[in-house]
Amino acid sequence: MRGLTDGRTPGETRKSVQATSTAVAVFVAVGVSLSGCGAGGTGARDEGPAHADAVGGAASSASSTPAVSSPSRVPDRVDAVRLVKADPKVSAEVKRELKPCVADEYPVDVSYGKLTAGSAEDVLVNVLTCGDAVGVGSYVYREKDGGYQNVFQAEEPPVYAEIDRGDLVVTKQVYEKGDPVSSPSGDNVITYRWSAGRFTEAFRTHNDYSNAVGAAPTPAPDS
Repeated sequence: MRGLTDGRTPGETRKSVQATSTAVAVFVAVGVSLSGCGAGGTGARDEGPAHADAVGGAASSASSTPAVSSPSRVPDRVDAVRLVKADPKVSAEVKRELKPCVADEYPVDVSYGKLTAGSAEDVLVNVLTCGDAVGVGSYVYREKDGGYQNVFQAEEPPVYAEIDRGDLVVTKQVYEKGDPVSSPSGDNVITYRWSAGRFTEAFRTHNDYSNAVGAAPTPAPDS
């Protein structure tokens, strides 16, 4: 659910926002850096995922190809559910919402990317509801002393955050009285950047959605 920071029109942004609101994107990450039986989700990496075959190929050709250092260390996949539930900054309400939707699958999206200029990629976690996939909390965790520190959170639903070319982009849907969950009246898109050890707002955009789109049936063409 990105805003106008990548050049899309409000109509295109609306399609992206509504797509996220109508389908639960559930991904499960089985604990790595944080042990436990809880499962977390995995979203798309901002810089692309690391593949096992690529790693193997690099190792086999090390004798003939000079090694190239990575700009940032890719962290192990985290147990996002355990991370959020153990975080004292996360509200009790969000923790109550964080429960399996089906079997042991939790409604969380997790992305890894460069946000805070640390030595490792940061972890972005979005917590959603099971029924209608409404975002209830977005959190950024920065690796510190072998653990993860909460350096950003937004818990005013509906909310959803993304990593966009090094920026943290938070979309907050706006509902007027009578709006169904699937059709908000608009949204606020806020872009944050890391500066002096914290996130500061760089700029924001407000989008109003048209109420005319899809309001009336399309007439059949003349034969």
